[in-house]
Amino acid sequence: MGLLDILLGRTRPVVPDLDRLFALPSAAVTLEAAAAFTPTGQGAVCFATVEGSAFEQTHREVQALLDADTGRAGPPVRLERDDYGYSWLVSRRAPDELPQLVNDLHAVNSAMEVNGFGPQLLCSLVGFEAPPPSGTADGRRLALVYLYKRGSFYPFAPLPGPGQRRDGALELQVRAALAGDLRIEQDLGRWFPVWGAPGL
Repeated sequence: MGLLDILLGRTRPVVPDLDRLFALPSAAVTLEAAAAFTPTGQGAVCFATVEGSAFEQTHREVQALLDADTGRAGPPVRLERDDYGYSWLVSRRAPDELPQLVNDLHAVNSAMEVNGFGPQLLCSLVGFEAPPPSGTADGRRLALVYLYKRGSFYPFAPLPGPGQRRDGALELQVRAALAGDLRIEQDLGRWFPVWGAPGL
């Protein structure tokens, strides 16, 4: 980066580093100790919807790759579309199989990259849950979201009940707890809500 770029506030885009996903299992240990959240076993990769035979071939390759993982119950990855027009490749594992779930998400992202769909990749997420606070019936939900183009994570905590509300205090608590485990996105404006995301 040159002096002119610095003076004008221009920065180079962050190169995606999918290996940062492998920090999630250790972050999960910290998260459970700090806030009693445990993995749900669900995760997903979000991308701008892609049509055509090239994507269908990529989807088949991802299925074949994850099918090769023995000991897995059920389909390895499922394609879903949300109400906002985005596509999600969703993986489900047992709650105690977070390392394997992270491997699935890494494999999906890598296959998309290799097949030329890197520009369509938006984020990946892993779901967590905690027992309900005393006096309430609903448990708490949380996602750790990896922003593909930023190479950083942020927490997203939807509140139970009607409407689209999020628990900002919990998100800030999680940010502080995981600062030593994950590269946390510093720009709060990029902590995008992922309402209705599969796996959350």
